[in-house]
Amino acid sequence: MQIHIVLEDQHKTTFTCPFGTFAYTHMLFGLCNALSVFQCCMTSIFLDLLQDCMKVFMDHFIVYADSFDACLENLSKVLTRCINTNMVIKFEKCHFMVTKRIMLGHLVSNRGIKVDKSKINIITSIPNPASVREDVEFKFDQPYTEAFQELKNRLTFAPILQAPNWDYPFELMCDPSNSALGDILGQRVEAGKQVHVIVYASRTMDLAHLNYTTTKKELLAIVFALDKFRSYILGSKIIVFFDHVALKFLLKKSDAKP
Repeated sequence: MQIHIVLEDQHKTTFTCPFGTFAYTHMLFGLCNALSVFQCCMTSIFLDLLQDCMKVFMDHFIVYADSFDACLENLSKVLTRCINTNMVIKFEKCHFMVTKRIMLGHLVSNRGIKVDKSKINIITSIPNPASVREDVEFKFDQPYTEAFQELKNRLTFAPILQAPNWDYPFELMCDPSNSALGDILGQRVEAGKQVHVIVYASRTMDLAHLNYTTTKKELLAIVFALDKFRSYILGSKIIVFFDHVALKFLLKKSDAKP
């Protein structure tokens, strides 16, 4: 699909090359606001189908259903809409009637969203650490080898992301490092069972936050998580987990300010 650039704005895309000076007549990715314009255009085309049988992200869309016949019917609706709006689909990039598929870098199936293994194979090929200098003693026997292998396994077998269940409380796990923040939002459907991960979030600290004390960094991780996951946890019960015991006593201070 190509979106025309109005004539009075085409000069803003002018560029010069050895063959002369040219300007674009159609929008291309890379222009300011091009992505949002394209997303709005796709949303307007499939607006009545978005909550019924498909999802759209930029120039990618997926059609879904609970059965084969229903999927054929939904696919017919989408393709008819493409024909009516003169939208061209490249056949080589299409995949029909699949139960799982790589979408936006993740493996999507009826079980949820999972990490694409091809993206993490590099982790499994990391060799065991070795001594940097020959004259420095470096102990890395079997217990350390097993621990290193377990660490790689944990990194390569991430939990499947699942949709939230609004009938259960959310569990928020927050932890900062010296230079970054990391948060996990999950739910435990049954007491004593493993937490189901809903979404991850992380970011690096700016220069001002790097100078924070450890306690302030722990608080910053919690504030960042509450803001990042606001659409999930607003109006719901949440349980916050952290590993900095000093935070417990802040709420008990007589001069504590909201």
